[in-house]
Amino acid sequence: MAKKGSRVLLGLVCEVCNKQNYVTEKSKINTTEPIKLKKYCNQCKKQTLHKERKKLS
Repeated sequence: MAKKGSRVLLGLVCEVCNKQNYVTEKSKINTTEPIKLKKYCNQCKKQTLHKERKKLS
């Protein structure tokens, strides 16, 4: 059986329209501050800043 790691699933949400477009994972140990990435938003039809919003299971 696989061991439980230190990685966490989270959703990336567009700052303009608040739509969750991406799901990614990060390490709780190495990355303590929230993630902010410039990604493409389908609803806005342009690249916008996406930030970490919600921990998924």
